[in-house]
Amino acid sequence: MADKIVNNFSWKVAGAAGDGILSAGMLFAKTCMRGGLSVFATAEYPSLIRGGHNHLDVRVAGKKVFAHTKHLDLLIALNQDSVDYHAYKIVPGGGIIYDGDEVNITHESICRKDIYLFNIPLKKIANEHGGLIMRNTIAMGATIGLLDFDLDLFNQVLADRFGKKSSDIVSANVKAAKAGYDFVKQHYEGLFDYRIEKRDCKDEILVTGNEAISAGAIKAGCKFYAAYPMTPASSILGFMAANEKQFGMIVKHTEDEIAAINMAIGASFAGARSMVGTSGGGFALMVEALGLAAITETPLVIVEAQRPGPATGMATHSGQADLRFVLHAATDEFPRIVVAPGDINECFYETIKTFNLAEKYQIPVIILTDKYLGESYWSNEEFDTQGITIDRGLLLTNEDMENVSDYRRYKITDSGVSPRTIPGVKNGMHVASSYEHDEKGMEREEEMVRVAMHNKRFRKLEFIEQELEQPHLLGYQDAPVTIVAWGSTKGPIKEAMRILQQEGIRSNYLQILYLSPFPTERVKEILSSSKIIVDVENNKTGQLAGLIKEHTGVDVNYKILKYDGRAFTPEDLAIAIKNIVEKRAEKIITINGYQEAEATALDEVRMRTFKLGK
Repeated sequence: MADKIVNNFSWKVAGAAGDGILSAGMLFAKTCMRGGLSVFATAEYPSLIRGGHNHLDVRVAGKKVFAHTKHLDLLIALNQDSVDYHAYKIVPGGGIIYDGDEVNITHESICRKDIYLFNIPLKKIANEHGGLIMRNTIAMGATIGLLDFDLDLFNQVLADRFGKKSSDIVSANVKAAKAGYDFVKQHYEGLFDYRIEKRDCKDEILVTGNEAISAGAIKAGCKFYAAYPMTPASSILGFMAANEKQFGMIVKHTEDEIAAINMAIGASFAGARSMVGTSGGGFALMVEALGLAAITETPLVIVEAQRPGPATGMATHSGQADLRFVLHAATDEFPRIVVAPGDINECFYETIKTFNLAEKYQIPVIILTDKYLGESYWSNEEFDTQGITIDRGLLLTNEDMENVSDYRRYKITDSGVSPRTIPGVKNGMHVASSYEHDEKGMEREEEMVRVAMHNKRFRKLEFIEQELEQPHLLGYQDAPVTIVAWGSTKGPIKEAMRILQQEGIRSNYLQILYLSPFPTERVKEILSSSKIIVDVENNKTGQLAGLIKEHTGVDVNYKILKYDGRAFTPEDLAIAIKNIVEKRAEKIITINGYQEAEATALDEVRMRTFKLGK
């Protein structure tokens, strides 16, 4: 018998929405993390309350992982759709856990004789241990049994998850997990090719990008958060609301996005650090008020969590097509900062920085994220909050204003930043309206006043550019291939670079973290000396590549684009880049799910699934 594959495992649980897919998957992910392993988990679900098809992937490894993988080692199929959708993805030597009383599978029916079929009577065992709700717990126990992993670790996670409800619920779940574990040991002992072994436990947390953004906002001193729920930003609202009382915040679920941003502007005007969150459609409604924040020079942080559009688009999927939109939203021109974090740590630390930047320069700052980054889970070291500073800029107090007799809220300064007061500060009375104005805020339309105030606002950019972190290359500095990208593609790219290195192809990666103001000189310096430049984006038009050409004059050699609502897999990226190096690629490479199914027509199951529209 071949040696087991140890601590390198990809697992999926799939079934109908409402079947507890996410809950089950997170229990497994937390168990593996507590065993000292690196974990990544991501879910896909339809825009339905119940029904439709849900699935969650968990990747487990002994080394740090940054993204999901194309390959699947074990599938928990809770219904027939799960087999039809995912059987073709399983690697040779992988397997399917299913209930033969509920799901009809044979090696012939799925055209796969190279995988294991583990028939476990999940429903029957569940009815013996508290009802159908226990089916997922039994499947988790069976998974742990197949992997020869530590069932006690899973029991501890169950105790943490259900302990607040009652000891009886914990006990029932522990017994159900043991039943699944014992069934596998009795019927399938030693048959599976994969094993998970405990390592020294690291002090890590399992956290999503949205949770990291929320935690960063709280640490930055956010005191007002407003939003109308819009996937994939909705979980920020839930997190902030759950922590509202503990951290002394006001969290408002508003009637719409227009109300959300106007409330946040009002709260910021009154002196509270404020943030709003939405997706592209909601941000479209916020655009006029965005201009209000700009002309009144009111600090504001906005999270724009992208999803495919136009209009409602694909509400529960991921994309990167709002870049140009957020860069140019609102009438006329005004300075703004746009930052696109690419991993958990950047979600946390850059969010803190956005609040400082918004107040220091009195401008709107937009955090651009997406469903893949915002809703996926990573095992991550606890955030280091030592040394974090709060910079409120030129915010004047009563003491500062004690002897001021001619306060000018919009005073023209060399930096473009004017001293700011909030309502109630002595001698700080001023006008703040949506009109162009003079230094005191009084409405003015003369040419000289307009030009002076417009130039004042734009002078801020010179100082912002000096303060922002400049992009740098990750990887071999003299590599023949430079990958340039932004946002959530960071994880898949880092994994793809590992694969390329194994193939003997050296590469480096230029992440554009701050997209406005654009780091023109640094990007031009790096890319002008690059041999092969590959742009990687989750949109159709290569928006970053166009931005690079606009600002630097540098032409990107190749574009790898994906716009089917799903994130890149490292394997697909590595193959595409290898083809580029070997000069077998077009200038624009698209990687989309339906093309993948069509291109592998020899795989009968995949082709059958494709034809069925699944």
